[in-house]
Amino acid sequence: MNCFEIEGGHRLKGEITPQGAKNEALQVICAVLLTSDTVRINNIPDIVDVNNLIDLLGVMGVVINRINRNTCEFTAADVNLEFLQSVDFKKRASSLRGSIMIMGPLLARFGKAYFPKPGGDKIGRRRLDTHFIGFEKLGATFNFDAEDIFYTVEASAMKGTYMLLDEASVTGTANILMAAVLTPGKTTIYNAACEPYLQQLSKMLISMGAKISGVGSNLLEIEGVSELKGCDHTILPDMIEVGSFIGMAAMTSSEITIKNVGVEQLGIIPMMFQRMGINLQVVGDDIYIPTQEHYEIDTFIDGSIMTIADAPWPGLTPDLLSVFLVVATQAKGSVLIHQKMFESRLFFVDKLIDMGARIILCDPHRATVIGLNKENALRGANLTSPDIRAGVALLIAALSAQGKSTIQNIEQIDRGYQNIDGRLQNLGARIKRI
Repeated sequence: MNCFEIEGGHRLKGEITPQGAKNEALQVICAVLLTSDTVRINNIPDIVDVNNLIDLLGVMGVVINRINRNTCEFTAADVNLEFLQSVDFKKRASSLRGSIMIMGPLLARFGKAYFPKPGGDKIGRRRLDTHFIGFEKLGATFNFDAEDIFYTVEASAMKGTYMLLDEASVTGTANILMAAVLTPGKTTIYNAACEPYLQQLSKMLISMGAKISGVGSNLLEIEGVSELKGCDHTILPDMIEVGSFIGMAAMTSSEITIKNVGVEQLGIIPMMFQRMGINLQVVGDDIYIPTQEHYEIDTFIDGSIMTIADAPWPGLTPDLLSVFLVVATQAKGSVLIHQKMFESRLFFVDKLIDMGARIILCDPHRATVIGLNKENALRGANLTSPDIRAGVALLIAALSAQGKSTIQNIEQIDRGYQNIDGRLQNLGARIKRI
């Protein structure tokens, strides 16, 4: 097992470029199963979760031409459906939550799909009802083997229909959308997720010949087509990395320029960091964060404590709440962090408290942070990464802390962040992979 050794308390300086968006990559790579033509995808993040998905498609029979670490061509002309019932498939697919999105394309193109209970971060309940209810509305039959924890969907014929999703699930919307593009008739999806990842998936599908309207809204309309062709698609910069680097700069009082961030797709992320008191400047498609000795959390107009909560797009993505929480520990003022979607994502705060942070965990969804205003630095500590986003939050804390920190279980961080130690070393961070 690898770990990070970090000597904190040092300022960083320089430029850093975000990787391709992990969440988009998982969707668009699954979409290659919709056609027998070659699909080329650019700006793929070279991270564990994405590489595992590519490997999974390879053993399913998809021909993969990896042009370089960030560009890949996929040809799904001969998919081995029998492999989907094998022990090897169950083992591979169950370790990667994002691979659940192979079901929509397989159902649309071949009329059947199989999947084990998916893995991923242990951040609370992440139900799959939305996916399967959507498939059933399109005409598929759903079966769940409780003993083997194995999902099966099959359809001899599907037909477009109207559906109102019970929640604006990102992966659920993506799965149903991919199933609908090859389904005869008109499908209307209301309360659809509309994150930039979904917009990118929709644009890719349209370039393949799909007929989709309402892209960027919560009402999608799809006219089914008989087949899709290949395309060339480029993944957006990862907004979660952009937010992580903004928080890292603030916590370490560093001067950093984040290059090619895709400003128009960041939504309210820059504004929310500004409400944390962080000075950032948008220069073209870059974000410049100057050195700040102190930053002060805003309050609401009536003077009450600021609340930062996650919400479906265009609200604040839940993947950044861990970063906002750790950044608040060294701010002036207080903030209530409200993680509405997942009930286990705040359980890493005990590690920050051990480092000297002032945090009250109100319940599984809410934590109040009383900022130290950088008057008392966090202390180095032995830490363990519980999930991808909490892992990066702890990494940010360690970089700002006085003394040496060790972070165990960094395989979690590697699942979502490409060569994070090497890129931070280029900024002057004292971090070693042991």
